[in-house]
Amino acid sequence: MSSLTYQLVLAGLAVGSAAALTGIGLVVTYRATGVLNLAHGAVAMVCAYVLRQFAVEWDWPLWAAACVTLLVVAPGIGLVLDRVVFRPAAVRGADPARTLVAAIGVFVLLVGGAALVWGGGARADAPVLLGDDPWAQLAVVVALACAVGGATRWTRLGRELRAVVDNRELAALDGVDANRVAAAGWVFGSFTAGLTGVLLAPYVRLDPYGLPLLVLEVIAVAVAARMRSLPVAVVVALAIGVGQAQLTRFHPSGWAGPLVQAVGANLFVVALLLVALAAPAVRSGPRDALAPDATAGARAAPGVWAVVALLFLLPLGFAGVDLRTSVQVPALAVILLSLVVVTGRAGQISLGQAAYAGLGALFTALLAAGRFPGAPRLPELPALLVAVGLVAPLGLVTGRPAIRRRGLALALVTLAVGVAVSRFVLAQPYATAGLSVVRPAVFTTDRRYYLLELVLLVAALAAVAALRRGRTGRALAAMRDHETGAAAAGVPVPSWKLLAFTAGAALAALGGGLLAMGVRAFDPAAFDPVRSLLWFAAVVVLGADSLLAPLVAAALLVGLDAGARGGAAAAVIGLLAALSARVPPLASLLPAAADRGP
Repeated sequence: MSSLTYQLVLAGLAVGSAAALTGIGLVVTYRATGVLNLAHGAVAMVCAYVLRQFAVEWDWPLWAAACVTLLVVAPGIGLVLDRVVFRPAAVRGADPARTLVAAIGVFVLLVGGAALVWGGGARADAPVLLGDDPWAQLAVVVALACAVGGATRWTRLGRELRAVVDNRELAALDGVDANRVAAAGWVFGSFTAGLTGVLLAPYVRLDPYGLPLLVLEVIAVAVAARMRSLPVAVVVALAIGVGQAQLTRFHPSGWAGPLVQAVGANLFVVALLLVALAAPAVRSGPRDALAPDATAGARAAPGVWAVVALLFLLPLGFAGVDLRTSVQVPALAVILLSLVVVTGRAGQISLGQAAYAGLGALFTALLAAGRFPGAPRLPELPALLVAVGLVAPLGLVTGRPAIRRRGLALALVTLAVGVAVSRFVLAQPYATAGLSVVRPAVFTTDRRYYLLELVLLVAALAAVAALRRGRTGRALAAMRDHETGAAAAGVPVPSWKLLAFTAGAALAALGGGLLAMGVRAFDPAAFDPVRSLLWFAAVVVLGADSLLAPLVAAALLVGLDAGARGGAAAAVIGLLAALSARVPPLASLLPAAADRGP
């Protein structure tokens, strides 16, 4: 074996070992609780920050900092999640989709809280726990997997775990304390998350967004193991890690070279996309659709609409930085309206809307600059409309899998598509290098551009409101409330799902193009997968079928983060989503107008 090959194998083993830890934690948590912990990466990030706080900021000995972080803080986070978030949801009989919303809320809450406490900048001084020896990391992974396997096979807790996995209700009748098993699963899952975070932090960007997203991508390891087999999770993680490292030696040329190189550098993303599309490990069940009470919001009385309209007109009297900040609100509201269509009206879970918004922004900029392949240079407004027309059919990428999947299985597909678009298109220099965004000639000032956004927002609201009426409204409402019953009644469910995802992609693209024009720049970070999770959580907690929800959510998301340090919006929205099993959608608390049908 050549020296380069050996060095790349070592690098791959280090990455694969961290991914294997994630897989072990996710599998154990899922087997004990039935929850796919999407917040695993956020827990890893928080523990990495805590270790750095102890060892770097407070000058603790590294061994003491590591012990407190891994044996106290990480398990403590798991216990809090079990007692405060997921056990109450289980007691109330929350459906799997609602539990997924809670997990997303925890992710968003921890990301926002970390940004508030430690700031959004990257840290390059995270302490190194096990040194640079990948064999030590691999030994930890193998020992941990063996210990878990032995405990599962030969201990009482392991027998109870197997009983709960096979049949939770029957296990409870047999005297098994399912709550104790679930608590143990959360404690162990959080411990592995903390260990993953402290091992990865010295080698990747430690910030509130980068590390959680990186760990989120390696969910593919657990899904490939069908959320059951620890050996499969470890082997898949190590194989992908070594393969990804080996591919870094190749530098293909030609027009497709940058894309091929990006794919080779992101094999975990490719794996996530493949396992989500081809063989989702977690099958959807009859209670996996987002329940009507989670989507339906009360129709606000005219007085409420008058107040909201006045608030949206107020920025016309602003100037300077206040007006420049306000310009982002209508554009973001249009993006969030896409979730009202997909989730509120159609009852489908979509965690990838930021990808369509980013493609809308990118295509608008490319068309206006004359850089879109095969298309002439277009004025800014026609470029925006053409971009919407190009992105809308791409909604079929998630719409087609939605025909056969619901709940968690569909969430994995939409998440995988969003991550893939972000990694392979939006964040790649071959697509965005030297790209500038300008506003239409007549709307160059902030005040005029804000007026244009308001006009387009009103048109989008009218279009989405039309989905409540007539045959379309009745079909979508029936599909959302009871998909099987709707199909039995003759509703063409596949066609309506495709319509919802296509319309959602078009609205997201329109909002993304407006957002890029508003800030006069294309920023890939504005459309990363973390944004998708934040936007989804915001719309659901405010009332996904309420037309007011995207307006209020957009104002909150922009207004709360307008200060010097971001994260406040994510912390607030995340807290509400994490407690969503206890708290009804906020739109349902508003004064309601008389109901005139769906």
